[in-house]
Amino acid sequence: MSVRSHRDEWLWSTLERLLQGEDLDALRDAEVGFWEGAVSRGLTTDDAIVSALSARFRMPIADLSEATLAAKNAVSEALARKYHVAPLRVTDTVLEIATANPNDLDCERALGFATGKSVRMLLASPSAIAERLDDCYRPEQVLERLMDATDEAEVQMLTDNEGSTADFDLGADKASARPIIKLVDHIISEGISLRASDIHLEVQEGAVQVTYRIDGVLRPNTTLPRAVGTPLVSRIKIMSGLDIADRLRPQDGRARVSINGRRIDLRVSTLPASTGEKVVIRILDTTASVLQLDTLGVQAEDLERLTQLINLREGIILVTGPTGSGKTTTLYAALKTIQQRGVNIVTVEDPVEYKLNGIVQVQVNEKAGLTFATALRSILRQDPDVVLVGEVRDRETAGIAIQASLTGHLVLSTLHTIDAASSVARLLDIGIESYKIGAALKGIVAQRLVRRLCASCKQVTDTPISPRMHRWIPRDSPLFKPVGCDDCAGTGYLGRLALMEVLVTTPEVERRISAGESAERIAEAARLGGMRSLWAAGIDHVISGLTDLDELLRVVEVPVLREETPQVSTRRSALTPAPNPAVRSGMGSGRHNVIGESRPSAPRSNASFAGGAFELVEDLIPVGGSALPKILLVEDEAPLRAVLRELLEREGFVVTEAADGISAMEEVDHAQPDAVILDLNIPRLDGFGVLTRLRARMQTSRLPVIVLTAVGDEDNEVRAFECGANDFLAKPFRARALAARLKAILKRELELVRR
Repeated sequence: MSVRSHRDEWLWSTLERLLQGEDLDALRDAEVGFWEGAVSRGLTTDDAIVSALSARFRMPIADLSEATLAAKNAVSEALARKYHVAPLRVTDTVLEIATANPNDLDCERALGFATGKSVRMLLASPSAIAERLDDCYRPEQVLERLMDATDEAEVQMLTDNEGSTADFDLGADKASARPIIKLVDHIISEGISLRASDIHLEVQEGAVQVTYRIDGVLRPNTTLPRAVGTPLVSRIKIMSGLDIADRLRPQDGRARVSINGRRIDLRVSTLPASTGEKVVIRILDTTASVLQLDTLGVQAEDLERLTQLINLREGIILVTGPTGSGKTTTLYAALKTIQQRGVNIVTVEDPVEYKLNGIVQVQVNEKAGLTFATALRSILRQDPDVVLVGEVRDRETAGIAIQASLTGHLVLSTLHTIDAASSVARLLDIGIESYKIGAALKGIVAQRLVRRLCASCKQVTDTPISPRMHRWIPRDSPLFKPVGCDDCAGTGYLGRLALMEVLVTTPEVERRISAGESAERIAEAARLGGMRSLWAAGIDHVISGLTDLDELLRVVEVPVLREETPQVSTRRSALTPAPNPAVRSGMGSGRHNVIGESRPSAPRSNASFAGGAFELVEDLIPVGGSALPKILLVEDEAPLRAVLRELLEREGFVVTEAADGISAMEEVDHAQPDAVILDLNIPRLDGFGVLTRLRARMQTSRLPVIVLTAVGDEDNEVRAFECGANDFLAKPFRARALAARLKAILKRELELVRR
């Protein structure tokens, strides 16, 4: 009996290492090749064979997704199919191909002769190469495969006025357009099922890329042949009422569809680009339920301040942030809370994103002359108690909104600014007078969204954080990282959390707004009134394990530290003593700092101490190059520590931190501070223990220490002074008072050194 000869006889020795004897005998009698026979019978897999060949021939495995259009153009379809290879990349001298037969010398010589280049082979399975060849040279077959895999019954899309979207005709031949209709339906329905907020369709050089924005991050989904780009865009234009013949100008349109009984609004935007029109579809689920304020993921402190604002009866409240930061969701949640008071609420929006029962919602229609300003004028004649203006875009709208807030209405609206204090500058730029803003504005909420770690798969990370993050995150805090599972589609994230910077207008904030002061000065007054930054809110989420540090850094910038700001000014205070090289040591740190100096960026303060004998000044640099005063801040509560650090750095100090008593003693030796701000109730070694140890050591016996404590009774105060404290301050305290006391203590120490 003769043995059948196969075209891939060279593969036999590799298969002998993968298969059992009886399986090998069965392959010998197969009508097909060894590779196809082994895989089709389930004896092994393509990946197993490719891996074995890669190890045997020491050849890399091809990544077919990285194939370029230039490589496809360099190799004709006839040659590629004859030798069953897929062109991958091409340079001036080298052509890379994917092959299932590394021994095919005829292929190498033929391609080298046809292209005039050296041929480099990479390994891939025959089935993968065949699919790639269809992608390159038969794109219509790719579309047919995609459509065959789509369940048409699950996609039932209806326009608002027309009926089935299948009634739309893309051209003269209606039958040929049906695959495109089905493709568009599939793309939109898949985006909705994946919780996407936007769908991006981008015509690239050799393909059409479909990308979904999920939880604020773009995720590539499908790559389609470039040939479907034009009919795909035309189909979407017809759905949204746009001109399919005009491909040279941007267009905006809308469509309303129904998917499995859910009514969805689509906002469509097209943009001409060098390779073809790009389309972005914003998905607005009008049937989605509106969240409650307490389900937005806001920190308790910020939620309390936000609730305080929406409980007001008049004034204007602004929510700021970039597009997609959740402003509308926050406003709707606020309206749902306000609605419980039994008031008349009217909104004017573009578009109406959610349907709210019991609330009158007006859709802007600029073509009909119904703008924000004209709608707002009519709304005020409808006896409203609360008015929501979708966005303040111009002076007219802003003026009417502020006038309404001054006449007894509560007005909610949005702005596009980077933080809360910048909203005032934006209103001034629009043309609103500062005194009107100060009188009407009750609060501003700056907002961002960060992705929430998937609770099913998140894990504690063992990767150390950057040293620069230690000032905000305690060294022993367990942090989490994303892993990925079926629940979160392998991303490690599921849903989003809100970060908020809530500015509540205090009398001082109102005074500074009315006086037309800068955003920095307004923010300073707001922080003294209790406002926390977006960064501080995010750090709380990181420490609590709801998100991770990388996600926070993706959304919010790290605050610029004062010591990183270039010092360019040379102004000096009249109180600053002349340079004295002899006065450069003492206070247990090996050096001493001149008092009365500050950083260039520190805001000017009129605060004085001891009847004007000591004044905080600005724009100064150390005399003779001496260092700025260094303060060790010992406090176990991270949020309070961050606030104190920011205050002290604004006043011209360099700040180091410790979260417990043992770390404080180590930091004293390492950083050699000029003074210590010490909380009494700290872990590992309390404040009294730290004081006792400092005074027992020669080098720190005179180190100035200000004690901060929440228990400001007489016993604690007496004991603190007995242990050697220089000053005692009970919480809560005034921020400027702490800075003034600290400078006064350092000044007294300087005078002692001089004597």
